[in-house]
Amino acid sequence: MAPTSSRKGESANDLISWTWIVRAELVIDVCIALSCARRCALAAVTASLRRPRYNGKYLHGKIKSMLGETRLSDALTDVVIPTFDVKLLQPIIFSTYDAKSMPLKNARLADVCIGTSAAPTYLPAHHFHTHDGNGKEREYNLIDGGVAANNPITKKMMGKDREELYPVEPSDCGKFLVLSVGTGSTSDQGLYTAKQCSQWGIISWLRNKGMAPIIDIFMAASSDLVDIHAAVLFQSLHSDANYLRIQDNSLHGPAATVDAATPENMAELLRIGERMLAQRVSRVNVETGRYEEVKGAGNNADALAGFARQLSDERRTRLGSRRGGAGRLKSSR
Repeated sequence: MAPTSSRKGESANDLISWTWIVRAELVIDVCIALSCARRCALAAVTASLRRPRYNGKYLHGKIKSMLGETRLSDALTDVVIPTFDVKLLQPIIFSTYDAKSMPLKNARLADVCIGTSAAPTYLPAHHFHTHDGNGKEREYNLIDGGVAANNPITKKMMGKDREELYPVEPSDCGKFLVLSVGTGSTSDQGLYTAKQCSQWGIISWLRNKGMAPIIDIFMAASSDLVDIHAAVLFQSLHSDANYLRIQDNSLHGPAATVDAATPENMAELLRIGERMLAQRVSRVNVETGRYEEVKGAGNNADALAGFARQLSDERRTRLGSRRGGAGRLKSSR
């Protein structure tokens, strides 16, 4: 999605800012279009008991127009995208590694993106087929991968493509720089209590004050468990600084809902993103689930800049090694 080259007169930071502005405008465009498609409150609630809140046509059309026939194997960088197959009742992990070695998993990126964004009760499940060159076919019936891996970092670190990309031992976290960006939560607000939940039936678990408690709980449990696991793993191997989790657990009101896509809330979400950059680097306390500031680590913007410098230095070193190797090969002929 990022531009492949700079425009004349732009610095790298300018280009990064421009890229994120384009992405933000796209998200706002899609969300407002979805919001405008909503019916009146009563009709929407009644309809949501029988079918997804949104038909997804605008979102699907936007994704398809952007990605066209591009397939996983065409991705410019290595990707891992979790989904969940409701027919098989198991997670399906799409990756560029699998796509290059397993033709039946080399799906169109548009289909994978539509499938992994199909949040239950909000958007319809996505069905499609893939084919290889020998007449074989595979069927997919996908919903949001978040039900299985809402925070997929361990899938990337410990997946079978890891051996191809990183020739290191699984426990050697010093070889990884992991940036995990959350989409925000309400955990600091203490929205639910056992006393409240004990009175809920099916409808209240599915929809309560504009929220979807059962979905929120499953998603948060999946994401936070991975965060705790990753944090403990990096800490135990003295590589704490190599894992950066950016998350805001203090969301409330419209900003905390999945589909409050008014222009005002979109602007508020941008402000929240800027606030998250200014927040101090923090790590989860595995006993309380709360994020605690890391002394002397600066803010998230500083940490991101540090990651960028390390990646730039690593790339420069690798390119130098390749050039040196090519030069030695020529001189030996």
